[in-house]
Amino acid sequence: MKFNVNQKELQEALSYCQGVIEKRSTLQILSNVLLNASNSKLTITATDLDLIFIHQIENVEILEEGNTTTTSSIMFDIVRKFSSDKKLNLSMNSQNKLQLESEKSIFNLNCIDSSEFPLTEENFNDNTFVINSKHFLKLLNKCKFSISNDETRHYLSGIYFHQTEVEDKIYLTAVATDSHRMSISKIRLSEKINFDPIILPKKTIFQLCSLLDNYDGDLKISNLKSKIKFELTNSILISKLIDGKFPNYVQVIPKNNQKKLESNLKSFLGSIDRVASVSLDKKDGVKFKLSKDTLNLSVNNTTSGDGNETLGVKFDHDLEISFNSRYLIDVASQLDGEKIEFFLNDTGSPALIKDPSDFDSIYVVMPMKG
Repeated sequence: MKFNVNQKELQEALSYCQGVIEKRSTLQILSNVLLNASNSKLTITATDLDLIFIHQIENVEILEEGNTTTTSSIMFDIVRKFSSDKKLNLSMNSQNKLQLESEKSIFNLNCIDSSEFPLTEENFNDNTFVINSKHFLKLLNKCKFSISNDETRHYLSGIYFHQTEVEDKIYLTAVATDSHRMSISKIRLSEKINFDPIILPKKTIFQLCSLLDNYDGDLKISNLKSKIKFELTNSILISKLIDGKFPNYVQVIPKNNQKKLESNLKSFLGSIDRVASVSLDKKDGVKFKLSKDTLNLSVNNTTSGDGNETLGVKFDHDLEISFNSRYLIDVASQLDGEKIEFFLNDTGSPALIKDPSDFDSIYVVMPMKG
């Protein structure tokens, strides 16, 4: 195997691989990337057995076709230290050494034979649909902060995707909750798709976010019973799905929260962030003391002190309620418009939060006691 490749393209591909490969893998081969050079393309594959990432670099100058595997983190570390857009020359100079050279540097990296690399071929032809990548990224971003970190309830450690129908319109709806807060976001589909409800794991979500951040185009999605495949122009991500039943989230959405609080988003976010500064771990509740068109925010921490701030808002009632400040900052940071709306009921009931500029996303946050 012998080929020349652009530094920037190789670095980008290897950086995505870093997100897939487990740092503490017991199997050496799982720390490696599979490199395959053929047909003027370099194909790079990484896996942790639950997630497979495949990336193709086109128009590679291949002098000799072939394949091998080498340690992903070491190769990435070397490649990223060369200046951008340099030409890197790679060649196998023996059965188990990959030589990487550029300018005055030569590295010989240990390899494991590619036959040991675990690859499974799946046939995903049945259920396929295409979606705008930025729309799908929006769903991921609006929901990912509400994913649960509780290992015991594995069915909450991902985003639940399913098809919904409202007034003859078809949507792809995403939901995530950790039982203290919940995010729901949806995007309109032009037609019904052949798609069974799935729970997409957290690691896959974050990997997809980094891929879609730098990508503008169509995203092709195909799913089998226990796996899903995402295809971009030059990358493929195949993931196992979470096996479990997502709870009935619709019954958690507050139906009778009549007290509407409206605030400028920027002012609200700034105020919450400032008063929460006295709470070191952001675990202390931020107390809302609401009266006519006035919101008083306060945080009291026994070790570090307290903070207070008053904000002019639109509100017509008297109410006191406390929330985890981190949860409010997470939600407010995802809103796109200039305003934030809270729909409240009483001190002990969850709040419904909306973004007036995005009718397709809503958030529910449970209040804190005391």
